[in-house]
Amino acid sequence: MSDILSTSVSGLLAFQQALEVTSNNIANSATPGYSVERVNFTPQPGLSTAAGYIGGGVAINGVTRSYSELLAGQVRGSQASYSSINALATQAAQIDKLLSAAGTGLPDSLQNFVNALQTLSSTPTSTAARQALLSQAQALTQQLSSSDAQITQYGTNLESQIGADVAQINSLAGNLATLNNRIATAIAGNQAPNQLMDERDQLLDQLSQYVAVNTATEPNGMVDVYIGSGQALVSGGTAQSLSTLHNQYNASQLQIGIATGGGTADVTAEINGGELGGLLSARQQVLAPAQNALGQISVGIAQLMNQQQQSGVDLTGAQGQPMFTIGGVQTLASSNNAGGAALAATRTSLAALTADDYVLQYRAGSWQLQNVSTGQAVALSGSGTAADPFSGPGFALVVSGTPADGDSFMIRPTAAATAGLSVAFSDPARIAAASLAQTSAGAGNSGNGTISAATVTNPAAWVADSYTLTFSTPGQYQITDSGGAVVSSGSYVPGQPINFLGVQVSISGTPAAGDTFSISSTPALSGDNSNLLAMINTLGGPTLAGGTTSLGGAANNLISQIGVITQQAQANAAAEQAVNQDAVSARSNISGVNLDAEAAKMLQFQQAYQAMAQMIQASSQMFTSLITAISQG
Repeated sequence: MSDILSTSVSGLLAFQQALEVTSNNIANSATPGYSVERVNFTPQPGLSTAAGYIGGGVAINGVTRSYSELLAGQVRGSQASYSSINALATQAAQIDKLLSAAGTGLPDSLQNFVNALQTLSSTPTSTAARQALLSQAQALTQQLSSSDAQITQYGTNLESQIGADVAQINSLAGNLATLNNRIATAIAGNQAPNQLMDERDQLLDQLSQYVAVNTATEPNGMVDVYIGSGQALVSGGTAQSLSTLHNQYNASQLQIGIATGGGTADVTAEINGGELGGLLSARQQVLAPAQNALGQISVGIAQLMNQQQQSGVDLTGAQGQPMFTIGGVQTLASSNNAGGAALAATRTSLAALTADDYVLQYRAGSWQLQNVSTGQAVALSGSGTAADPFSGPGFALVVSGTPADGDSFMIRPTAAATAGLSVAFSDPARIAAASLAQTSAGAGNSGNGTISAATVTNPAAWVADSYTLTFSTPGQYQITDSGGAVVSSGSYVPGQPINFLGVQVSISGTPAAGDTFSISSTPALSGDNSNLLAMINTLGGPTLAGGTTSLGGAANNLISQIGVITQQAQANAAAEQAVNQDAVSARSNISGVNLDAEAAKMLQFQQAYQAMAQMIQASSQMFTSLITAISQG
């Protein structure tokens, strides 16, 4: 009977604890991160009798949580992927909306400017049409400058968010290390700290929102946390702190560092996943390329219009002056430079100019150029002196001073261009609508030769005057100035243009001996619109990317590229979110509280508890009966 009593008491206590665990499960059914707990029953050692072993009751061998490391890893991995792609999609969508807004986007502003040129070409001397063109030029520069400033602001906000994410990661890492110590202490005392483990898993889930993590569990129950390509963020009870480092070329741009035995290592290139990884990707794939491409378009507008302005005369008869000012090439010295070298850069060929950034580095006694975007080496010609500059893709470099081995400079040919873009004058009369030179045939010509309009090939070589082209024979010509001095002569080859003093003309038909043609400076108040037409043709021609893309094409390409990145990122983010939700659901099926199942267990344990109480009562009655029988006997 004592055996019955002890067995029954063991069951009563076990089922009481089981009811307590079930009650706790139900109470935490809505608690985020809670893993349902299970009571592990184990039989007590039996008693050997002549009839065999008779059970000695039941004991609780621990309370464990329902948990799958595999499913938890899938949740964190999909969360890190979603957070990263979503951050990229958010940043890309801002730029996409900025550049492609209907009516105010870049292509519309370019087209409005071209339309104003076309309108003025119909009435070249109209002050109202000239003022309208200047207004459109102002609107174009303001739109470009505003977009550039907004991209810069997005970049500033992004850097602030990077700093905030690093701080949040460090806070979570510190809390994880603290929990590791508490969990290890509890396990050493033969206790399973389920609540602490749940809390640690929640922190790991939160950490995966900021950066991709990998974990490894130690025998003492601690979890080591790794980020990037294997950098230890949490090792047992110790957390390593991330830090923000200033980029060696641009102090406003943050890099990610982590403490090592030898100091702080730059691990920016190793960071992936999570919001932090997405922000770094957005900076590299969206913000910097968009600003560079915008600058390339600004350079194209300024250079093409300024060159064509110099090929014409304004309303006063003066040679045209630049219509736009533009920001120069940005050169940034590395903060690690030990030598005294300095770098100056200027743009050369618009067609060769790219929207990429470059690094010029001094190694083993020579300068080497590398494309930052592609990582490819770029061949340099020249010696780098003022007389013989280094020649890069659309820019020239002059190095002065003495460099130390390893010194380097970042070269950004277009990044700062738009910030310096503005209209250079406000007087509408200064628009050079007419060509520098005008042509006409002599009234007494006897041949059937006709002369084309003058094409200005080198405005700097033109000397304002009245010139006469005379054919001494149908195959020989000479050109004289107003004073009768010969400035050019030669053999005439039908179909071949005649060039002199930066001007080119063509003769059609057959001139007779003695025929003359006039080539003279265009006077003030000319109704000539040929330079305006040349401006329109130049702006619409393939002048960028090696002569393959027009300004409008470059603008559309920029918008298309950002749009594709945005759409792909948004689609991928939606897909990763669905994957993450499936992973969370799968984990919840294992770790979540099922109220129906808990209710069934509650009834089961309650009935078992009541049965054990009945057994204790029966044992007491049997013991009383036995004592009574013995005393009466």
